[in-house]
Amino acid sequence: MFTSTGLKKTLLLISFLFSSYLASAQFNQSAFENRIRPDSSLTNEVHFNFYNLNYVRNYEYTNDFHDGYTLYGTQLQPQIVYYAHPNLAITAGAFIRKDFGRNGISDAKPLFSVKYHKRNLTLIFGSLEGNIQHKYIEPLYDFERTLTTPIEYGTQLLVERKKFTLDAWIAWQKMIYKGDPAKEEIIGGLSTETTIAEGNGWKFSFPAQFLAFHQGGQIDVLKEIPITTMFNGATGLKLHKAINANIKQLYTDNYIAVYKDLSPDKRRAYQGGFGLWLNAGVESKWGSLVASYWKGNNFISIKGMPLYESVSDNLYSPGLKQSARNIVSLRYAYQKELIPHLYLDVRFEPHIDLDNTDKQLQFNHSFFLTYKQDFKLFKVKKDGR
Repeated sequence: MFTSTGLKKTLLLISFLFSSYLASAQFNQSAFENRIRPDSSLTNEVHFNFYNLNYVRNYEYTNDFHDGYTLYGTQLQPQIVYYAHPNLAITAGAFIRKDFGRNGISDAKPLFSVKYHKRNLTLIFGSLEGNIQHKYIEPLYDFERTLTTPIEYGTQLLVERKKFTLDAWIAWQKMIYKGDPAKEEIIGGLSTETTIAEGNGWKFSFPAQFLAFHQGGQIDVLKEIPITTMFNGATGLKLHKAINANIKQLYTDNYIAVYKDLSPDKRRAYQGGFGLWLNAGVESKWGSLVASYWKGNNFISIKGMPLYESVSDNLYSPGLKQSARNIVSLRYAYQKELIPHLYLDVRFEPHIDLDNTDKQLQFNHSFFLTYKQDFKLFKVKKDGR
Protein backbone atom coordinates (compact mmCIF):
# COMPACT_ATOMS: atom_id res chain seq x y z
CA MET A 1 0.00 0.00 0.00
CA PHE A 2 1.37 3.42 -0.96
CA THR A 3 2.10 6.05 1.65
CA SER A 4 1.30 9.64 0.67
CA THR A 5 5.03 10.31 0.23
CA GLY A 6 5.44 7.22 -1.94
CA LEU A 7 2.43 8.19 -4.05
CA LYS A 8 3.84 11.69 -4.63
CA LYS A 9 7.16 10.22 -5.77
CA THR A 10 5.40 7.79 -8.10
CA LEU A 11 3.24 10.50 -9.65
CA LEU A 12 6.27 12.73 -10.12
CA LEU A 13 8.17 9.93 -11.85
CA ILE A 14 5.19 9.12 -14.11
CA SER A 15 4.87 12.81 -15.03
CA PHE A 16 8.57 12.97 -15.83
CA LEU A 17 8.46 9.87 -18.03
CA PHE A 18 5.43 11.21 -19.88
CA SER A 19 7.12 14.56 -20.45
CA SER A 20 10.15 12.82 -21.93
CA TYR A 21 8.22 12.29 -25.11
CA LEU A 22 7.51 16.03 -25.32
CA ALA A 23 11.02 17.27 -24.53
CA SER A 24 20.18 14.24 -24.24
CA ALA A 25 21.49 13.08 -21.25
CA GLN A 26 23.72 16.09 -21.34
CA PHE A 27 24.22 19.31 -23.24
CA ASN A 28 26.15 19.73 -26.46
CA GLN A 29 29.80 19.93 -25.35
CA SER A 30 31.44 20.44 -28.76
CA ALA A 31 32.52 24.02 -27.97
CA PHE A 32 34.77 22.62 -25.21
CA GLU A 33 36.40 20.04 -27.49
CA ASN A 34 39.71 20.67 -29.22
CA ARG A 35 40.42 17.76 -31.53
CA ILE A 36 43.55 17.92 -33.71
CA ARG A 37 43.84 15.43 -36.58
CA PRO A 38 46.42 14.69 -39.29
CA ASP A 39 45.32 16.21 -42.60
CA SER A 40 46.79 15.39 -46.02
CA SER A 41 46.20 18.97 -47.20
CA LEU A 42 48.45 20.28 -44.40
CA THR A 43 51.40 17.90 -44.78
CA ASN A 44 54.77 19.47 -43.78
CA GLU A 45 53.05 22.52 -42.33
CA VAL A 46 53.60 23.85 -38.79
CA HIS A 47 50.57 25.40 -37.05
CA PHE A 48 49.86 27.18 -33.80
CA ASN A 49 46.74 25.84 -32.08
CA PHE A 50 45.30 28.14 -29.42
CA TYR A 51 42.60 27.12 -26.92
CA ASN A 52 41.28 29.31 -24.09
CA LEU A 53 38.47 28.41 -21.68
CA ASN A 54 37.13 31.02 -19.26
CA TYR A 55 34.74 29.78 -16.59
CA VAL A 56 32.48 30.60 -13.67
CA ARG A 57 30.69 27.64 -12.08
CA ASN A 58 28.85 28.22 -8.82
CA TYR A 59 27.19 25.53 -6.69
CA GLU A 60 24.46 26.86 -4.38
CA TYR A 61 24.32 23.53 -2.55
CA THR A 62 23.60 22.79 1.13
CA ASN A 63 23.24 19.00 0.91
CA ASP A 64 25.31 16.20 2.46
CA PHE A 65 26.72 14.79 -0.79
CA HIS A 66 28.02 17.70 -2.87
CA ASP A 67 29.78 20.72 -1.38
CA GLY A 68 28.74 24.25 -2.25
CA TYR A 69 31.57 26.35 -3.78
CA THR A 70 32.58 28.46 -6.79
CA LEU A 71 35.12 27.84 -9.55
CA TYR A 72 36.22 31.04 -11.29
CA GLY A 73 39.20 31.27 -13.61
CA THR A 74 40.78 30.69 -17.00
CA GLN A 75 42.68 27.98 -18.89
CA LEU A 76 45.19 28.23 -21.72
CA GLN A 77 46.35 25.41 -24.01
CA PRO A 78 48.79 26.78 -26.62
CA GLN A 79 50.26 24.05 -28.87
CA ILE A 80 52.57 23.76 -31.84
CA VAL A 81 51.32 21.20 -34.37
CA TYR A 82 53.59 19.65 -37.01
CA TYR A 83 51.73 17.79 -39.76
CA ALA A 84 54.61 15.43 -40.51
CA HIS A 85 52.72 13.09 -42.85
CA PRO A 86 49.21 12.81 -44.34
CA ASN A 87 48.51 10.33 -41.53
CA LEU A 88 50.64 11.78 -38.72
CA ALA A 89 50.53 14.91 -36.56
CA ILE A 90 52.88 15.72 -33.67
CA THR A 91 51.83 18.27 -31.05
CA ALA A 92 53.73 19.98 -28.23
CA GLY A 93 52.54 22.68 -25.86
CA ALA A 94 51.37 23.46 -22.35
CA PHE A 95 48.28 23.50 -20.14
CA ILE A 96 48.01 26.45 -17.75
CA ARG A 97 45.17 27.11 -15.31
CA LYS A 98 44.67 30.23 -13.23
CA ASP A 99 41.99 30.24 -10.51
CA PHE A 100 41.02 33.82 -9.76
CA GLY A 101 41.44 34.93 -6.14
CA ARG A 102 44.55 32.80 -5.52
CA ASN A 103 48.19 33.75 -5.95
CA GLY A 104 50.23 32.26 -8.74
CA ILE A 105 49.38 29.63 -11.33
CA SER A 106 46.93 26.99 -10.08
CA ASP A 107 48.13 24.21 -12.40
CA ALA A 108 50.64 23.79 -15.24
CA LYS A 109 51.42 20.68 -17.29
CA PRO A 110 53.31 19.91 -20.51
CA LEU A 111 51.33 18.66 -23.50
CA PHE A 112 52.78 16.28 -26.07
CA SER A 113 51.12 13.81 -28.39
CA VAL A 114 51.69 11.69 -31.47
CA LYS A 115 48.50 11.21 -33.53
CA TYR A 116 48.11 8.67 -36.31
CA HIS A 117 44.93 8.93 -38.38
CA LYS A 118 43.74 6.84 -41.32
CA ARG A 119 40.20 6.84 -42.67
CA ASN A 120 37.96 6.34 -39.60
CA LEU A 121 40.67 5.37 -37.12
CA THR A 122 42.83 7.57 -34.87
CA LEU A 123 45.58 6.37 -32.52
CA ILE A 124 46.93 8.82 -29.93
CA PHE A 125 49.90 8.44 -27.62
CA GLY A 126 50.65 11.15 -25.04
CA SER A 127 48.13 13.79 -23.97
CA LEU A 128 44.71 12.41 -24.86
CA GLU A 129 41.53 13.85 -26.31
CA GLY A 130 40.07 13.06 -22.93
CA ASN A 131 37.79 14.23 -20.16
CA ILE A 132 34.30 15.17 -21.42
CA GLN A 133 35.47 14.31 -24.95
CA HIS A 134 35.02 10.65 -23.90
CA LYS A 135 31.25 11.43 -23.79
CA TYR A 136 30.45 9.64 -20.53
CA ILE A 137 27.20 10.34 -18.69
CA GLU A 138 27.54 12.63 -15.67
CA PRO A 139 27.05 9.96 -12.95
CA LEU A 140 30.15 8.25 -14.41
CA TYR A 141 32.22 11.33 -15.32
CA ASP A 142 31.67 14.73 -13.74
CA PHE A 143 31.53 17.64 -16.21
CA GLU A 144 33.41 19.77 -13.65
CA ARG A 145 36.60 17.80 -14.36
CA THR A 146 36.99 19.75 -17.60
CA LEU A 147 37.71 22.74 -15.34
CA THR A 148 39.76 21.10 -12.58
CA THR A 149 41.56 18.06 -14.08
CA PRO A 150 41.16 18.09 -17.87
CA ILE A 151 44.53 16.60 -18.84
CA GLU A 152 45.03 12.84 -19.26
CA TYR A 153 48.20 11.08 -20.42
CA GLY A 154 48.19 7.63 -21.97
CA THR A 155 47.01 5.85 -25.12
CA GLN A 156 43.72 6.25 -26.98
CA LEU A 157 42.05 4.53 -29.92
CA LEU A 158 39.19 6.32 -31.67
CA VAL A 159 36.89 4.92 -34.36
CA GLU A 160 34.51 7.44 -35.93
CA ARG A 161 32.13 5.99 -38.46
CA LYS A 162 28.70 7.20 -39.52
CA LYS A 163 26.81 4.58 -37.51
CA PHE A 164 29.44 3.55 -34.96
CA THR A 165 31.84 5.42 -32.70
CA LEU A 166 34.36 4.02 -30.23
CA ASP A 167 36.71 5.65 -27.73
CA ALA A 168 39.00 3.14 -25.97
CA TRP A 169 41.64 4.63 -23.70
CA ILE A 170 43.98 4.12 -20.78
CA ALA A 171 45.55 6.88 -18.69
CA TRP A 172 48.39 6.62 -16.19
CA GLN A 173 47.42 8.85 -13.26
CA LYS A 174 50.31 8.12 -10.90
CA MET A 175 53.58 6.41 -11.81
CA ILE A 176 55.90 5.20 -9.05
CA TYR A 177 59.55 4.25 -8.74
CA LYS A 178 61.05 1.52 -6.60
CA GLY A 179 60.58 2.29 -2.91
CA ASP A 180 58.09 5.14 -3.38
CA PRO A 181 55.65 5.79 -0.49
CA ALA A 182 52.70 5.80 -2.90
CA LYS A 183 50.54 3.48 -4.97
CA GLU A 184 50.46 3.55 -8.76
CA GLU A 185 47.12 4.57 -10.24
CA ILE A 186 45.73 3.60 -13.63
CA ILE A 187 42.36 4.41 -15.14
CA GLY A 188 40.87 3.46 -18.47
CA GLY A 189 37.65 2.82 -20.23
CA LEU A 190 35.58 2.50 -23.33
CA SER A 191 32.71 4.50 -24.77
CA THR A 192 30.73 3.43 -27.83
CA GLU A 193 27.53 4.34 -29.62
CA THR A 194 25.89 2.25 -32.35
CA THR A 195 23.12 3.60 -34.54
CA ILE A 196 20.40 0.96 -34.76
CA ALA A 197 18.00 2.78 -37.09
CA GLU A 198 17.95 6.17 -38.79
CA GLY A 199 15.62 7.94 -41.21
CA ASN A 200 13.12 10.79 -41.67
CA GLY A 201 14.84 12.79 -38.93
CA TRP A 202 14.70 9.91 -36.43
CA LYS A 203 17.79 8.36 -34.89
CA PHE A 204 17.70 5.35 -32.56
CA SER A 205 21.03 4.36 -31.01
CA PHE A 206 22.60 2.09 -28.42
CA PRO A 207 25.32 3.59 -26.16
CA ALA A 208 27.63 1.54 -23.95
CA GLN A 209 30.44 2.78 -21.72
CA PHE A 210 32.61 1.72 -18.81
CA LEU A 211 35.39 2.98 -16.55
CA ALA A 212 37.90 0.89 -14.58
CA PHE A 213 40.29 2.15 -11.90
CA HIS A 214 43.23 0.30 -10.35
CA GLN A 215 45.43 1.41 -7.48
CA GLY A 216 48.27 -0.94 -6.58
CA GLY A 217 51.84 -1.73 -7.55
CA GLN A 218 54.61 -4.10 -6.49
CA ILE A 219 57.50 -1.71 -5.80
CA ASP A 220 55.96 0.71 -3.27
CA VAL A 221 56.56 0.57 0.49
CA LEU A 222 52.89 0.89 1.47
CA LYS A 223 52.15 -2.81 1.80
CA GLU A 224 49.58 -2.16 4.52
CA ILE A 225 47.35 -0.38 1.97
CA PRO A 226 45.38 -2.98 -0.04
CA ILE A 227 44.98 -3.11 -3.81
CA THR A 228 41.93 -1.27 -5.16
CA THR A 229 40.05 -2.14 -8.35
CA MET A 230 36.73 -0.46 -9.19
CA PHE A 231 34.33 -0.66 -12.12
CA ASN A 232 31.60 1.65 -13.41
CA GLY A 233 29.51 0.94 -16.48
CA ALA A 234 26.41 2.20 -18.25
CA THR A 235 24.27 1.21 -21.19
CA GLY A 236 20.90 2.26 -22.53
CA LEU A 237 18.92 3.57 -25.49
CA LYS A 238 18.78 6.99 -27.16
CA LEU A 239 15.97 8.28 -29.38
CA HIS A 240 16.39 11.61 -31.22
CA LYS A 241 14.07 13.38 -33.63
CA ALA A 242 15.25 16.32 -35.79
CA ILE A 243 12.49 18.93 -36.26
CA ASN A 244 13.27 22.30 -37.89
CA ALA A 245 15.40 25.44 -37.58
CA ASN A 246 13.61 26.75 -34.47
CA ILE A 247 13.12 23.44 -32.64
CA LYS A 248 16.27 21.60 -33.68
CA GLN A 249 15.53 18.27 -32.03
CA LEU A 250 13.59 16.41 -29.35
CA TYR A 251 15.17 13.45 -27.62
CA THR A 252 15.21 11.00 -24.75
CA ASP A 253 18.44 9.35 -23.52
CA ASN A 254 18.09 6.65 -20.87
CA TYR A 255 20.73 4.54 -19.13
CA ILE A 256 21.26 1.86 -16.52
CA ALA A 257 24.52 2.47 -14.61
CA VAL A 258 26.36 -0.06 -12.44
CA TYR A 259 29.12 -0.02 -9.84
CA LYS A 260 31.24 -2.95 -8.69
CA ASP A 261 34.13 -3.18 -6.23
CA LEU A 262 36.53 -5.78 -7.67
CA SER A 263 39.21 -5.31 -4.98
CA PRO A 264 40.57 -8.49 -3.32
CA ASP A 265 40.17 -6.84 0.10
CA LYS A 266 36.81 -5.06 0.02
CA ARG A 267 36.68 -2.12 2.43
CA ARG A 268 34.12 0.20 0.85
CA ALA A 269 30.67 0.82 2.26
CA TYR A 270 29.06 -1.01 -0.67
CA GLN A 271 30.51 -3.74 -2.89
CA GLY A 272 28.06 -3.19 -5.74
CA GLY A 273 25.24 -0.95 -6.80
CA PHE A 274 23.28 0.49 -9.72
CA GLY A 275 21.50 3.58 -10.95
CA LEU A 276 18.77 4.57 -13.39
CA TRP A 277 19.55 7.75 -15.38
CA LEU A 278 16.54 9.02 -17.38
CA ASN A 279 16.73 12.14 -19.54
CA ALA A 280 14.46 14.00 -21.93
CA GLY A 281 15.25 17.21 -23.73
CA VAL A 282 14.67 19.73 -26.44
CA GLU A 283 17.25 21.74 -28.40
CA SER A 284 16.07 24.99 -29.96
CA LYS A 285 17.40 28.33 -31.14
CA TRP A 286 16.39 29.71 -27.72
CA GLY A 287 18.51 27.17 -25.84
CA SER A 288 18.46 23.59 -24.60
CA LEU A 289 16.23 22.21 -21.84
CA VAL A 290 16.83 18.81 -20.24
CA ALA A 291 14.77 17.04 -17.55
CA SER A 292 16.67 14.31 -15.68
CA TYR A 293 15.88 11.73 -13.03
CA TRP A 294 18.50 9.73 -11.12
CA LYS A 295 17.54 6.73 -9.00
CA GLY A 296 20.62 5.24 -7.40
CA ASN A 297 21.10 2.32 -5.04
CA ASN A 298 24.44 1.64 -3.30
CA PHE A 299 26.12 3.53 -6.16
CA ILE A 300 29.74 4.68 -5.93
CA SER A 301 31.44 6.44 -8.83
CA ILE A 302 35.10 6.55 -9.87
CA LYS A 303 34.97 10.03 -11.46
CA GLY A 304 31.26 10.93 -11.45
CA MET A 305 29.44 13.89 -9.96
CA PRO A 306 29.35 13.45 -6.14
CA LEU A 307 25.69 14.46 -6.03
CA TYR A 308 24.65 11.05 -7.41
CA GLU A 309 26.67 8.83 -5.07
CA SER A 310 25.45 6.82 -2.07
CA VAL A 311 28.55 7.60 0.01
CA SER A 312 29.38 11.21 0.78
CA ASP A 313 32.71 12.96 0.24
CA ASN A 314 31.28 16.22 1.58
CA LEU A 315 33.65 18.33 3.69
CA TYR A 316 31.41 18.19 6.77
CA SER A 317 29.89 14.72 6.38
CA PRO A 318 32.53 12.43 4.83
CA GLY A 319 31.56 8.77 4.75
CA LEU A 320 27.85 9.43 5.26
CA LYS A 321 25.88 6.58 3.68
CA GLN A 322 22.49 6.76 2.00
CA SER A 323 21.72 3.64 0.00
CA ALA A 324 18.85 5.07 -2.06
CA ARG A 325 19.26 8.36 -3.95
CA ASN A 326 16.38 9.99 -5.87
CA ILE A 327 17.15 13.27 -7.66
CA VAL A 328 15.09 15.22 -10.19
CA SER A 329 16.64 18.08 -12.13
CA LEU A 330 15.61 20.50 -14.88
CA ARG A 331 18.60 22.01 -16.67
CA TYR A 332 18.79 24.86 -19.16
CA ALA A 333 21.71 25.95 -21.38
CA TYR A 334 22.08 28.76 -23.90
CA GLN A 335 24.94 28.10 -26.32
CA LYS A 336 26.00 30.35 -29.20
CA GLU A 337 29.02 31.10 -31.37
CA LEU A 338 29.21 34.88 -30.83
CA ILE A 339 31.80 35.49 -33.53
CA PRO A 340 33.98 32.98 -35.42
CA HIS A 341 35.94 30.85 -32.91
CA LEU A 342 34.35 32.43 -29.79
CA TYR A 343 31.69 30.36 -28.00
CA LEU A 344 29.29 31.38 -25.22
CA ASP A 345 27.71 28.81 -22.89
CA VAL A 346 25.39 29.81 -20.02
CA ARG A 347 23.75 27.15 -17.81
CA PHE A 348 21.22 27.02 -14.97
CA GLU A 349 20.72 23.59 -13.36
CA PRO A 350 18.29 23.28 -10.40
CA HIS A 351 17.51 19.95 -8.72
CA ILE A 352 15.44 18.47 -5.90
CA ASP A 353 16.55 15.57 -3.70
CA LEU A 354 13.33 13.57 -3.20
CA ASP A 355 14.76 11.83 -0.12
CA ASN A 356 15.38 15.14 1.64
CA THR A 357 12.53 15.78 4.07
CA ASP A 358 12.19 19.48 3.19
CA LYS A 359 12.55 18.88 -0.61
CA GLN A 360 14.68 22.02 -0.86
CA LEU A 361 15.38 23.32 -4.36
CA GLN A 362 19.13 23.63 -4.98
CA PHE A 363 21.00 24.67 -8.10
CA ASN A 364 24.27 25.39 -9.83
CA HIS A 365 24.81 27.94 -12.57
CA SER A 366 27.68 28.43 -15.00
CA PHE A 367 29.12 30.88 -17.50
CA PHE A 368 31.71 29.75 -20.06
CA LEU A 369 33.52 31.66 -22.80
CA THR A 370 35.71 29.53 -25.07
CA TYR A 371 38.03 30.70 -27.81
CA LYS A 372 39.83 28.24 -30.09
CA GLN A 373 41.60 28.76 -33.39
CA ASP A 374 44.34 27.25 -35.53
CA PHE A 375 46.98 29.48 -37.21
CA LYS A 376 49.37 28.41 -39.96
CA LEU A 377 52.96 29.42 -39.15
CA PHE A 378 55.07 28.06 -42.03
CA LYS A 379 55.69 25.10 -44.31
CA VAL A 380 58.73 22.89 -43.85
CA LYS A 381 60.77 22.63 -47.06
CA LYS A 382 62.11 19.17 -47.93
CA ASP A 383 64.47 17.85 -50.60
CA GLY A 384 65.51 21.36 -51.58
CA ARG A 385 61.99 22.42 -52.44
